[in-house]
Amino acid sequence: MIQQYPTALTIAGSDSGGGAGLQADLKTMQACQTFSTNVIVGITAQNTLGVQGQYPLPKQVVTRQFASILADFHIQAVKTGALFDAEHVQMVADELQWSRLPNLTVDPVMIAKGGAHLLTPAGIRKIKSQLLPQATIVTPNLPEAELLAEQQIISEADRLSAAKKIQQLGAKNVIIKGGHGSGPLVKDYVRLANGDDFWLTAPRVKTKRTHGTGDTLSASITAFLAQGLGISTAIQRAHAYLEMIIEKPLVLGHGHGPLNHGGWSAHDEI
Repeated sequence: MIQQYPTALTIAGSDSGGGAGLQADLKTMQACQTFSTNVIVGITAQNTLGVQGQYPLPKQVVTRQFASILADFHIQAVKTGALFDAEHVQMVADELQWSRLPNLTVDPVMIAKGGAHLLTPAGIRKIKSQLLPQATIVTPNLPEAELLAEQQIISEADRLSAAKKIQQLGAKNVIIKGGHGSGPLVKDYVRLANGDDFWLTAPRVKTKRTHGTGDTLSASITAFLAQGLGISTAIQRAHAYLEMIIEKPLVLGHGHGPLNHGGWSAHDEI
């Protein structure tokens, strides 16, 4: 049977609380009308209150998942999320280099909303040297963009210069997310491979229920790329999807709660 439904691959860690990571990716892509396969790089024990444990999977478990997927599915877009450590970053980069999968979105999960570091300095160096040169788009938050560009980001001009530096590392397109900023508006800065740039702006919603926003944005961009949309259109549709579901929260847990990934459907206008 010929595969006709848009199909993507997410490479990430499992979130037992269901709000971020692999679980957020799968729910997002389903909502955005794309089927998602997955490679689980590691498992986390976490909930809305925080991360209680991280457990990377052995190399052979990760590579076997890649082999199974590539033997059976036609992957039209792929994203990476949390990769735990330098060894796993290198492993994933090698698999992607060998398989030549198209439309790679790199979500460089390095720093959590609360400021906790999620990747070692060696892992960060591997992302810069091994993953970014393969990336169609990279989606850092402000602290992650500072690490990638090796500069402080305070002003809007700083975002422009940081995005250019990240492109010099090999990433074709860059979106620097503004959720870690302050003020009444969230401003995401986009710089495309051809030098065009623009801002995506949305009102800052006063809510604690935004766990997994970064995963959701990168997964929705990946879903729309799998459907054949151009990069600019994919970014703008993903931004609209995220803005819409933040406004329709789920009241779950006692801490930083999850998004309502099913709060949008193909019938909604975005």
